[in-house]
Amino acid sequence: MSKMKLDDLDHQILDLLIENTRTPFTDIAKKLLISAGTVHVRVKKMEEYGLIKGSSLILDYDKLGYTFIAYVGLYINDTSKIKFIVERINEIPNVTVAHITSGKFNIFCKIRAKGTTSAKNIIFKLDEIDGVYRTESMISLEESINDKKRLMHSIFKDMN
Repeated sequence: MSKMKLDDLDHQILDLLIENTRTPFTDIAKKLLISAGTVHVRVKKMEEYGLIKGSSLILDYDKLGYTFIAYVGLYINDTSKIKFIVERINEIPNVTVAHITSGKFNIFCKIRAKGTTSAKNIIFKLDEIDGVYRTESMISLEESINDKKRLMHSIFKDMN
């Protein structure tokens, strides 16, 4: 697929959507002095190309009581089982992110829990998956940066 060409108007629309994906097209149109139809057509074009993939809901896990964050590295004894292991990890809802990685771990996961007891049980579930021979955990003391917006703004700025 060829690279999609974005013009300045596309960048402006994306900048507003990056700040708030729920911004109505009519509000974007007013800010950019264009029609809502133009915004709709531009966003649709970016969705069809695959540049925009839906929108997301961001929950405050702390307010829901899930204040404990840990990262768990999984060591796999047979890399041909990685697909099976990822499928088992996907069955554990507290694992919010999982990456197949190179280096020290074969799979690296982020988990959220209500406390240490809950986290221990989640880690034990990961450890019990057939093909995982060991896990290594790190507790997050603070999530200091979690901002995809800065990268997106930087990417679009570099495209100009």
